[in-house]
Amino acid sequence: MSGGDAPVRRLVLLDVDGTLVDVGGAGRAALRGALEEVFGEAGPLEQVDFHGRTDPSIVREVLRALGRADPWIDGRLADVWSPYLVRLEGELAARDGRVRTCAGVPELLGELAGRPGITLGLVTGNVEGGARRKLAAAGVDAPFPVGAFGSDAEARDDLPPVALRRAERLGLRFHAREVWVVGDTPADVRCGRASGLRTLAVATGRHGAEELEAHGADRVLGDLSDTAVVLETLLS
Repeated sequence: MSGGDAPVRRLVLLDVDGTLVDVGGAGRAALRGALEEVFGEAGPLEQVDFHGRTDPSIVREVLRALGRADPWIDGRLADVWSPYLVRLEGELAARDGRVRTCAGVPELLGELAGRPGITLGLVTGNVEGGARRKLAAAGVDAPFPVGAFGSDAEARDDLPPVALRRAERLGLRFHAREVWVVGDTPADVRCGRASGLRTLAVATGRHGAEELEAHGADRVLGDLSDTAVVLETLLS
């Protein structure tokens, strides 16, 4: 940066599972235990696809399969989260050594957190308490002053607007081209595109690069390990 040039401004909204961390199935195990505790059974949870989903949408799918109607589900969803979070802490602790950051994440977050004009945020289907616990268990201590979580909205596409409103309340206003959504599933790409934001997809999970490109990601990378390439993308 030279003279009076202002730093590049970016809001980088990151997914958690499969993008920042791998928690070795702790979330599914904790949710199974919570469903059994609250409702007496976990139904078809093992067959439910978690990728790119919000926690409430996963629980709703299970309860629908158990014959519950949506009005009943609406009144009982909140009962799940307290036992889920207690169980999640135990499941994460039991996986000591297997809960880890994804490739390149510590280096990338260190670079981004230290740059003026860059704001880090989260957009994840996890309820907020779950997201924070997973990040802490993996040793991620970067500041995320902005975020939107499954506890804010059941539909994934509704999360980026929540994050942008929270940024505004902090006095941070971004044009759509200054915001990147980073994730590893087509749902991450779709939720960014639904709000007119740019999307960086990483093929670190079950979805390959071609599939992520087909869903309209602005950029697809194998992972986040090449810090220079990721920074070039986000700051372009």
